[in-house]
Amino acid sequence: MTVPTLDRGFGRVAFGADPSNYHAARPRYPEETWQLLRERSDLGPGIDILEIGAGTGLATAELLAHKPRLLAAVEPDMRLAEFLRTSIAVDCLQVLALPFEDVNLEPASFDLVASATAFHWLDAAPALKRIHGLLRPGGAVALWWNVFGDESRPDPFHDATRHLFVGHRASLSAGGPDSSPYALDGDARIREITDAGFIPDPPEFIRWTLRLDASGVRSLYATYSNVSALAPTERAHLLDALAEIVKGQFAGRVDRNMTTAIYTARPA
Repeated sequence: MTVPTLDRGFGRVAFGADPSNYHAARPRYPEETWQLLRERSDLGPGIDILEIGAGTGLATAELLAHKPRLLAAVEPDMRLAEFLRTSIAVDCLQVLALPFEDVNLEPASFDLVASATAFHWLDAAPALKRIHGLLRPGGAVALWWNVFGDESRPDPFHDATRHLFVGHRASLSAGGPDSSPYALDGDARIREITDAGFIPDPPEFIRWTLRLDASGVRSLYATYSNVSALAPTERAHLLDALAEIVKGQFAGRVDRNMTTAIYTARPA
């Protein structure tokens, strides 16, 4: 059975209704993410970085901690872009409130192009080809995701709540009954990266666990694109039902299996 998906353009407006909740509820990336980017992508002082889909700055702040010369953060949602501008006030951060496809960028002007839990909203082939042209010689691209799931481990809370999402459109990041989530389909992602003229590193999958109470589940799921796409009343009912399942079936605490999937590559 094919699950209908959200339109690609919805990603430009899906997350900006409540930036503060998004920023507080979404989990941070594990430290291994930054270690890998330092080793594989030369993340460090003095480089010029382009970040695609910066959102509220969950990855932006960590990139800035590595002291780049410039970080140009592309964020198409004006509400998220404004949150980013006001929450991180440093001279080297330039926030560009436009879709990646529309923003004017000089060729060969970045040492690193990065995208954190956002690249699935782009058309991969043209986006990767454009990234290729934006990189300086020796530059790198790094794409990574926090995936809410892990195909190698049981997921009781997901199983207990699956029925609540029947008939809803799915995010482009989600897998289907016979397919892996976008970020966990390593063969497809590596093929796209290679076809765009890059030499990819082996993908890295970091498995970890996120523990949440009922309030945390409600806040987190409110940030999901397939939940934000619902009408307000339907959305409230869904979030209420999720919280009740946490309380009634899981004694007020649930463990969500997490996988951080990381893809790095350099131009051939």
